[in-house]
Amino acid sequence: MKIGILTSGGDCPGLNAVIRGIVLKGTQVYNKEFVGFRDGWRGVVEGDAMPLERKDIQGISKQGGTILGTSRTNPFEGTDGADTVRENMERLGVDSLIAIGGEGTLAAAKRLTDAGIKIVGVPKTVDNDLSATDYTFGFDTATQIATDAMDRLRTTGDSHGRCMVAEVMGRHVGWIALHSGMAAGAHAILIPEQKTSMAQIVEWVNSARDRGRAPLVVVAEGFTLDTMDDAHSERGLDAFGRPRLGGIGDMLAPEIEALTGLETRSTTLGHIQRGGTPSAYDRVLATRYGLAAVDAVIHGRWGRMVSLQGTEITNVAFEDALGKLNTVPQSRYDEAAILFG
Repeated sequence: MKIGILTSGGDCPGLNAVIRGIVLKGTQVYNKEFVGFRDGWRGVVEGDAMPLERKDIQGISKQGGTILGTSRTNPFEGTDGADTVRENMERLGVDSLIAIGGEGTLAAAKRLTDAGIKIVGVPKTVDNDLSATDYTFGFDTATQIATDAMDRLRTTGDSHGRCMVAEVMGRHVGWIALHSGMAAGAHAILIPEQKTSMAQIVEWVNSARDRGRAPLVVVAEGFTLDTMDDAHSERGLDAFGRPRLGGIGDMLAPEIEALTGLETRSTTLGHIQRGGTPSAYDRVLATRYGLAAVDAVIHGRWGRMVSLQGTEITNVAFEDALGKLNTVPQSRYDEAAILFG
């Protein structure tokens, strides 16, 4: 029987390194056959798969994106769910699945596992928001991309004496904003875990300007002011019923300008954070996840996700991985806040 691989949800640097690690160890050590389902759960639901042999994964670990394609398809939307997945797997001779994805992907994987389908998970999220693993691949690359962009924003901000607002990814947690903001020397970092008043933001901006600096404000897409009930969203819902976030930077910039008199510009980095080649750290972590995922399949650890604990790769149950978010601790934010203003 074959092992199926899918990459689902938002793409991120390192996905191909996971695929390579799985197929390389699976074929060379365990003599297993693999198929890749195209475009995440869509390929599983529609039975759209491609063979994956060693020749198909040569040199792909340094490539961004995913050779399998991805989507935000929900396998339980508009189909018979587990029955459809099971029928397609049987038709293709696939005995088990390795699902590479984030919160939505793993939630679907848990429901399918509960229905008797054999699945092992691999955590993937640039946000680094899964609580059952210390780090997810893609986060390091996204943080470096955001830092590079902010370094550039600071030079143009300095040239014009402007306040620059940089919006980065971070639906529920502010890890990218925190790390990239600290690395770039931001004068304010706004994250979902910390509701902040407009008065406080203005105070930080004015403090930086009074010292002769062009203020840099970093904001995660899921940030909310203390006057807001929900994160800023103007683009409807995704396939899993979650609001598509984005635009909080554009909302804050004119407010900052009006309250400080300082010309303010906003830049949303968006999907550029997901693109390009993965960092060395992400390539290594993703490869290790792939190797561990094959081991989990061979040992029948169904309904579990491979996980980084310290420097070791282990595995945890899906319900533990989905139980809560890996939020930024108060101590980490307080540490960064010393640098604001």
